[in-house]
Amino acid sequence: MWDGTTRRARRGMLREWRLHTLSIFSLAVAFVCLGAALLVVTNLKGIEERWAHAGRVSVYLRDQASQGEVDTVRAALAKVPGVTTVRYVSSGQARAEFGIQEGAAKADVAGLPVEAFPASLEIEVRPDMTDAELSDMTGKLKMLPSVEDVETYQAWTERLSRLVRGGVAASALLALVVFASVLAVVGSTIRLALQRRKTEVEVLKLVGATDRFVKGPFLLEGSAQGAIGAISALALLAVLFLVVRGRLDSELVGLIGVEPSFLPWHVALGMVVVGGFLGMTAAALGLRRLVTV
Repeated sequence: MWDGTTRRARRGMLREWRLHTLSIFSLAVAFVCLGAALLVVTNLKGIEERWAHAGRVSVYLRDQASQGEVDTVRAALAKVPGVTTVRYVSSGQARAEFGIQEGAAKADVAGLPVEAFPASLEIEVRPDMTDAELSDMTGKLKMLPSVEDVETYQAWTERLSRLVRGGVAASALLALVVFASVLAVVGSTIRLALQRRKTEVEVLKLVGATDRFVKGPFLLEGSAQGAIGAISALALLAVLFLVVRGRLDSELVGLIGVEPSFLPWHVALGMVVVGGFLGMTAAALGLRRLVTV
């Protein structure tokens, strides 16, 4: 029975290929919008996780800090559990590194005073160092008279977290719009296909076919429309993603510290499954009056 239902569904889709192609195209456009939103959220989440575990702390020193005070702080930090390395960066080194990282002209960088680039201690910590331990260490560092400021990059992480939460909320709202579009498009397509095959359905009912037997091919057609629409959207997104990634500046990637990534396989598979399920649901809703045919 399953083979017969599948065969009839395939024959119906081939017979009404223009109608089904238009429906799949409409669904693909809707799923592209949803997939693009999920792709942005996925990469923002990756950046958030990367910066949340950056494992780096910058301790900016006061101009009047003596070399003895700097050495004392450096030695004390080397003994802190979780700290792997402590590197001293002088004002001159900071100016030179700024010119290299920003790609600035040597003349422009050379024209800036050395005092514009404060000396610092660059601390590397283990990724498993807890937030409480890091906060305790930075709190003690800020109390030292030779320390001007301490940067843990947590502020950027918090901003990214808020951005990710906003993206998730926007994606959820967009998902509702897409789901409604799938239900409307597939439901209308199946009802139109039913009208075009009204004679065939009437003959089947006259010879004693059950509602389940008659509805089966239409349900498969609706499910196929939703799944193929999602697959088409993923294929288009993959092409666009490769084009954009190929044009992405390598220096920007190095600054962010995260390579752009496509949708995880379980998210892509979920889109296809949801598309098929919504397509079948829309077909079932469109056929709810079939028993009266």
